[in-house]
Amino acid sequence: MSDRFKSILVTGAEGQLGSEIKDLERYYSNYKILFVGKSKLDITCHRKLDKFLKSQKIDIIINCAAYTNVVKAETEVDVVEAVNVLAVENLAKLAKKYSIKLIHISTNDVFDGQKTNPYNEVDDTNPVNVYGQSKLDGEKLMVSVNPKNSVIIRTSWVYSKHGNNFVKSMIRLASEKKAIRVVNDQFGTPTSAVDLASLIMKILPDIFSPGVEIYHYSNEGSTSWFEFSKEIFLQLGFKYSVQPVSTSDYGEAVERPTTTVLNKRKIKESFEINIPYWKVSLRTFIKELEQTKR
Repeated sequence: MSDRFKSILVTGAEGQLGSEIKDLERYYSNYKILFVGKSKLDITCHRKLDKFLKSQKIDIIINCAAYTNVVKAETEVDVVEAVNVLAVENLAKLAKKYSIKLIHISTNDVFDGQKTNPYNEVDDTNPVNVYGQSKLDGEKLMVSVNPKNSVIIRTSWVYSKHGNNFVKSMIRLASEKKAIRVVNDQFGTPTSAVDLASLIMKILPDIFSPGVEIYHYSNEGSTSWFEFSKEIFLQLGFKYSVQPVSTSDYGEAVERPTTTVLNKRKIKESFEINIPYWKVSLRTFIKELEQTKR
């Protein structure tokens, strides 16, 4: 049955992905879309969430809510687990109770980064930090509840014109410092939140499964944080001193996976989609940023 005219709840509406979905809302008049942040709906409270879903007659949930500060997560474990674990369990149980289609966003940080080839959905998980472990725990609870017609989408290195992210940080630092250091021994793939938001809205009507399916999505290709930063400044059209540094020399107080490139074959074949190369999507993003400044 088509999803046409159904009601969608987007959680984490003030974050990067939720904001990009909101920007696309005008193109999807066939849906009634409700956007909520933590101030409007506490998804960590089962009772409040149950009451809301029932009163609003929600048909589809897109869960963009997440605690994503990898460094602070090491010391704010209770908050991290509430948002990334308990809330996901609540959503899964209520999705099953009310036959709601659930799309949950997860991360490449569920892997330890020791694999040299791109990670498949069935590869062993082994998080190396609190954030990654919390996202994996949320995944596991969702799979154990196993609501019908639900998916987990793991993604990586997301950036957007909304919120805080690596691209915007590089641009800000360039105006504050003569040179910056960027790690050159962590590899992955940047993901445009615009592309991810568009992907989610495109596949919504075609999500049908007896339980939870896991998919990987990022832009195509791979790079290091260092090369990513160089490409940002190249596309901005100005020369800037970016110095490569190893993770150990950078001295960050949290362990991160080394190489977490995601294999997207499953999602491409399942939904017959094409995925833009990361440099192409970055170029589109930079052009949009420049237009907003005019």
